[in-house]
Amino acid sequence: MKQFATRSGCRYPPGASIHGRGVNFSVFSQHATGVELLLYEKAVSPEPFQIIRLDPEINRTFFFWHVYVEDLPAGTHYTWRVEGPGDTDRTGYCFDRNAELLDPWARAVSHDLWTRRRPPAAGGPAHASMRGIVIENDYEWEGDRPLNHPMETSIIYELHVGGFTRHPSSGVRSPGTFAGLIEKIPYLKELGVTDVELLPVMAFDEQALPKHEAVKGLRNFWGYMTHSFFSPHPGYCRAPQTGSHQREFRDMVQALHNAGIGVILDVVFNHTAEGGRGEPVINFRGLCNELFYHLDEADRRKYRDYTGCGNTVNCNHPFVSSFIVSCLDYWVREMHVDGFRFDLASALARGEDGEPMKHAPVLWSIEFSDVLAHSKIIAEAWDLGGLYQVGDFPGFRWSEWNGRYRDVIRQFVRGEKGLVGEVATRISGSSDLYQSSGKLPINSINYVTCHDGHTLYDLVSLDEKKDEAARRRQIKNYMAILLLSQGVPMILAGDEMLRTQGGNSNAYCQDNEISWIDWRLAKINADMVRFVREMIALRKRHPLLMRRNFLTGRRQNSRGIPDVRWHGIKPDRPLWEDRNARFLAYTLGAVADGEEDIHVMVNMSKKQELAELPAIPGRKWHVTIDTGRPSPMDICTPSERSPVRGTAYSVSRRSVVVLEGLPR
Repeated sequence: MKQFATRSGCRYPPGASIHGRGVNFSVFSQHATGVELLLYEKAVSPEPFQIIRLDPEINRTFFFWHVYVEDLPAGTHYTWRVEGPGDTDRTGYCFDRNAELLDPWARAVSHDLWTRRRPPAAGGPAHASMRGIVIENDYEWEGDRPLNHPMETSIIYELHVGGFTRHPSSGVRSPGTFAGLIEKIPYLKELGVTDVELLPVMAFDEQALPKHEAVKGLRNFWGYMTHSFFSPHPGYCRAPQTGSHQREFRDMVQALHNAGIGVILDVVFNHTAEGGRGEPVINFRGLCNELFYHLDEADRRKYRDYTGCGNTVNCNHPFVSSFIVSCLDYWVREMHVDGFRFDLASALARGEDGEPMKHAPVLWSIEFSDVLAHSKIIAEAWDLGGLYQVGDFPGFRWSEWNGRYRDVIRQFVRGEKGLVGEVATRISGSSDLYQSSGKLPINSINYVTCHDGHTLYDLVSLDEKKDEAARRRQIKNYMAILLLSQGVPMILAGDEMLRTQGGNSNAYCQDNEISWIDWRLAKINADMVRFVREMIALRKRHPLLMRRNFLTGRRQNSRGIPDVRWHGIKPDRPLWEDRNARFLAYTLGAVADGEEDIHVMVNMSKKQELAELPAIPGRKWHVTIDTGRPSPMDICTPSERSPVRGTAYSVSRRSVVVLEGLPR
């Protein structure tokens, strides 16, 4: 190819951006002494067609190195090479003149030639690095914008873009891609979820595995090894070599929005794919290692590790904090996503000394960002350095994965005794965690299972080892309790169709049928899919299940019915003090015109209970849900509800019953 003329360029914006008839390149490196830009025709080109040496007198402004390349076409691939001082143990610098670095601001990346565990230099290819791609930022959104469903009405469905359609049974044209997910939108819409929460889709290193896993031919499947925070993952694109990343991701977002489904991204700012000491240089390490990561003060060759992944991002350094917030702004402003779930978010609460901060700048910057003002922000409120902040995460509008909810609901449904008081607190929105600090039920993301651990079918199989009928009933119990709880429910993709991982509780490296959704199960277990679909429909038609305020027992509706009444076997006599109790009942008063009051009975004991029903003036109880009944009588649509005869109801062992009060 021809050699392209260059000009000084400018420091803003960072990355590669097309301006006029050329491309401006800019990258940050405070202590670099020399910088080169390498240009490649394609992702697999063995040699650069042009190497541009930057002059610090012309191509440097403050700590940004920049150059404008005239007439350079979109589709060009590029890397950086950076020189700098040594003395890593004292300074933390990690410059490597021979390493080709990936642009941290690249909007699209290729990994065709990348080999993470490269052989010794003498035997490895000279230019086998990941590369950025110059792309045009042109897309017709056709009026699309983030949906930003109100948090209290949200029903989140956690899924893996690749695993959702990679199984042959998916029947999609492009399995394992953003395009493949588009083809499954009708299923999501029929199920009734309001938002999908996508496991990491920012570009990650599929080769980032412990050595003993890598030699087995496995690869990083979940994606919690991000290296390029502005680029969609090339492995989820149909034509990544052409730089189609933005367009394919945007097509998916627009299609989901057209179906009324929001998009939440699981983001990993607590660590990066560069790992710990001895792991490869990809980008940040070769540009600004000394400020981007938490380093050991005594020996700055070592990385503090609060994540279990070898390094921890120094999130509250001003530059890093700005990088993170600008990245989030980009995904909302340019890619139209509706929110974020932050992996090991407590690592973002650590100051530059590694100690927790109540007023961590990056977290409060996210909280108060104008661009993110309507975006969902969800924290996994702990890290692997011992920091656990469920109920005490910095900020106010941050929602949290409620690990306390998960644990106590699992214990109760398994049949453990004496938990009815805490169960009542959890299904009421966990006021003990959030109310005193001015937070709301919507701060609680309620879940029983997620990607990290057993699927719901595998979870109940540990307890019901031989009884398939008991397993199905327990799954219905979990789903019913989850979708009846105040707060925001999250369902793991495939749980509604009884997906199994064969007992594997940590499938992070299983890009195979262990992790893929087998779509045949949706037909085989259509009764379970129907149950979950109707449970979601029940929640949606009952604003009393989606309150913004905590239940008090004192607030009444227009008919004088309290927001909640707690019961045991007899009305208004809850079994708070009974250490053997495994039965809880409660009545919720309607909040909307035309809405029915509901009465819920949860019996996790091993015996049937005849429970007396509270009287509601002018109303008669009708059966909507009884997980003790076989399908399809386990859940009824509004037209199928049947009246209760008498003033008591027989609640089967280990079952959940929901009654709705209809006018007499």
